[in-house]
Amino acid sequence: MAYKKILVAMDRSSQAEAVFEQALDLAEKEQSTLMLVHCLNWEPQEMMTPYVGLGTIADVDVYGSIRKVQQENLQKHLEENKGWLRSYAQQANADGIAAEVSCQLADPGLGICDLAQKWGADLIVLGRRGLGGLKEMVLGSVSNYVVHHAPCSVLVVQGVATPSIELSTTATPVTRDTK
Repeated sequence: MAYKKILVAMDRSSQAEAVFEQALDLAEKEQSTLMLVHCLNWEPQEMMTPYVGLGTIADVDVYGSIRKVQQENLQKHLEENKGWLRSYAQQANADGIAAEVSCQLADPGLGICDLAQKWGADLIVLGRRGLGGLKEMVLGSVSNYVVHHAPCSVLVVQGVATPSIELSTTATPVTRDTK
């Protein structure tokens, strides 16, 4: 199967480079176009909760001020992430591969699947951190969501394993004197 439009979902993790390299390699072989995407999961209501419902006119000013700062920070993060994605797009362009960028405010899983549908992607390439069990339940799994909801094929690049700390103890045998 030929992949002409490859959506590359990237985050700011240490595995982003591996995901990009995998997609770039495929794009060179298939003569594909890349769409590099990063989703910012921003939920303003969570940050506002402590201030809502205090019931004074001053609350309106506090709410407005906080909202303005959040909007400014959000715009700053969007621009930083677009610049970060553009650096990868320039790398692809230097290798003769057309690449676009998209930085969105969305739940990552939903945003990736929606963009793949709208853009007409043939393949989604994304990373996997390798979380399991409780960590995956708490943090969620974008790759798992995308695999189950994507409108096209999905290539999951296994993340670089984080060295686990092994606890080793030197035990001194304990003997009990049973008198």
